[in-house]
Amino acid sequence: MYAIIATGGKQYKVSEGDVIKVEKLDAEAGATVTFDQVIAVSDAALKVGADVAGATVAATVMEQGRGKKVIVYKYKRKTGYHKKNGHRQAYTRVKIDKINA
Repeated sequence: MYAIIATGGKQYKVSEGDVIKVEKLDAEAGATVTFDQVIAVSDAALKVGADVAGATVAATVMEQGRGKKVIVYKYKRKTGYHKKNGHRQAYTRVKIDKINA
C-alpha cells in the first residue's frame, strides 16, 4: 500500500515505514505530524479525487537538518563584477507510520 502526499510544494510517494526528507516543518524531533493533502492512495486499486477526500498520513519527525552547501556564483565578464554566495536548504526527516485511507 502506498500514498502520494503533497507538502512543501512537492509530491512524495510514501509507504508505511519509509523515511523521507521534506521541506522544513515546524515540529520538534519526536513529534507526530499529519499530512492531510493526500493526492492518491493505492492498496488493490488506485483511488484519487473524492475517494481520498478524508485520507491522512501520520508520520513521526526524526530530525531537523540542513542539506549540503550549494555555491551560487554570479559573474559578468569585462566589468570586474563577481559575487559568491552559499545556500543550505533546511529539511525535516520524517518516518511514515500509518496511512489512513
